[in-house]
Parts: sequence; structure tokens; C-alpha cells
Amino acid sequence: MLKAADTTNLKSSELYQLVYISRITSTGLSGASTLNDIADHSIKNNQADKVTGILCYGNGYFFQCVEGTEQALTNLKNRLLMDNRHKEIKVLDFSVINQRRFSSWSLRSIILERWMVDDSRVKALMPFKPYTWVEDEWVQFLNVLQNYYEQQEKKEEVDMQPIKYKALGVTLGKVVSQHQAFFLIQTILGLLIVAALFWVLLSDKIF
Repeated sequence: MLKAADTTNLKSSELYQLVYISRITSTGLSGASTLNDIADHSIKNNQADKVTGILCYGNGYFFQCVEGTEQALTNLKNRLLMDNRHKEIKVLDFSVINQRRFSSWSLRSIILERWMVDDSRVKALMPFKPYTWVEDEWVQFLNVLQNYYEQQEKKEEVDMQPIKYKALGVTLGKVVSQHQAFFLIQTILGLLIVAALFWVLLSDKIF
């Protein structure tokens, strides 16, 4: 199988970059392993198409950068338009590039993690609402992701998914302000269920 970084048959002038943002749907949010499923499926397809890139999720939004031939990225974009886990896709860039930013990753998916929020460049873009970004703020964010890639590459963390997210909603609860009400309701319901079970057990002892 060809590795993601194998660009022997690709000239620099044939390389393109697709950067887009989108909003997660209720279908995507309700999936217990949305990011895992996206990564696992995409890695297989991207390896075959020699596509590389990164996907970042936060606050109900996706930000993705992928690299490959114009045809491969066009095909990928058409598949993305059919994916019901996100909506309102907005292409920020589709242009020729000289070299890949993420040459060792068929697709690395990450959550808007604490280290990113603490980065001064990312902090300036908080809360994470990419649809409100002006001019080239997406470039600023992409540069942060590239810096993260370079750090991971030094650790030899290449074409792999380092984290398996057990539940997208629960994992993102720490950073997703948009859905705090949902998580609060879930917590209250959970407490009520525990209280009801306790009451049933206590009733059996009394009667």
C-alpha cells in the first residue's frame, strides 16, 4: 500500500490544498464515536488517494485542511457534501501549494484541546467560531496546527490516531460552550435516575 507521504508520482505543481469549515449536525453530535469513525474511514480512503491532512473539532464546528491532487480533493469534497454529520460547508481555500504541511498524516483528527486554547495565537480566536473569522485568521489557525504536526513528527507520531474518543459529547464538554445546556440536562437526568434507584432500594427495606 502506498504511504501518505509517498509523492513520487506527484509534481509540486500538482499539489492542491483544500481548507474548509462546517457545523456539526445533531446526527454527528449524537454519535458516540464520530471523530473515531471519520478518522478510521478517511485514513483508508486518503491513503489510497494520497491525500494528507488534519481535522479539528471544537464548539460545534469542524476545521479541516487536506492536501492532494486537484481531482482527489474534488472527489473528497463531493463526498463531504453528502456526509450528514456536518452541514453548511464553507470552503476557505482551494489552491495550488508547493509542498504538504501534513505529509505523514492521512488524517489526524483532534479536539480543540487545552494546549491549543492556551496558545496565544489560538486564544485570540476564542471562542472558537470560525464562521466569524475575518480575512486570513484561518491561516493563523492553520499555522498553529502545522506547528503541532511538526512537534508530533519529531516524536515519530506519524500515520496514526493517537486518541480514541469514547464519546464525542462527553469529551468535548470541557471546551464546548455551545452545548453546555445539553450536558447540564444530561447530568440532571442522571442524578434523578440515581435518586430513583436509591429510593426503590430504600423502599424495599422499609416495607
